[in-house]
Amino acid sequence: MLRFALLAFDADDTLWQNERLYVEAQAKFAGLLAHYHSQEWIRERLYQAEIRNLEHFGYGVKAFALSMIETAVELTEGRISGQDLQTLVDLAKGMLQGRIELLEGAEETLNLLKDRYSLMLLTKGDLFEQENKIARSGLAGCFRYIEIVSQKTAPVYRSLLEKHAIRLERFLMVGNSLRSDILPALEIGGFAVYIPHELTWQHEHADPPPADHPGYYQLDHIGLLPVLLEQIEAG
Repeated sequence: MLRFALLAFDADDTLWQNERLYVEAQAKFAGLLAHYHSQEWIRERLYQAEIRNLEHFGYGVKAFALSMIETAVELTEGRISGQDLQTLVDLAKGMLQGRIELLEGAEETLNLLKDRYSLMLLTKGDLFEQENKIARSGLAGCFRYIEIVSQKTAPVYRSLLEKHAIRLERFLMVGNSLRSDILPALEIGGFAVYIPHELTWQHEHADPPPADHPGYYQLDHIGLLPVLLEQIEAG
């Protein structure tokens, strides 16, 4: 019997580029308002708005767009023009329509593993946006299960595993976010493989568990995952 009954993969910045779109959008946003305030200050105020609005709008491009508009109105004291607001709307549309850029090794790794393991795509954010990205990624066929959730927490993980009748100790999560992918999986007694991405959103940062924490692994590249799994299965 295989050690793992389910391998779950995060999507954004684990299988395809995502944060890069936000970094580029933030730069354009700060440039648009640069004659009002310093770009560093603008970026910080935008980040504060994003965090403040999570409980209202959740995650994703549409939530980001609303935070940009709110921040722009606030920083200009309501003087921002309709043309500039349209620029922000168009910027968000561009993010939603951008090409899905798979991370190197992601497709090959999934194709190697899908015949041996049950794979799940476990992502959080706006349902329409995530469904659209999954469809355009060309990876949907690799997964037995696709789950889109509003938050990734230990209770959410536990509920999903109960739904699919997977024992906690036979679950492994792969992702780039310590806060959302790694720590909740370890908290419930599962396994987790952390694959850092150079542009992970600062809200997803957290202190990593000790390197010798049971069930915790870190890889430099998703292409190394099949070898790691062979080592774990071998004992």
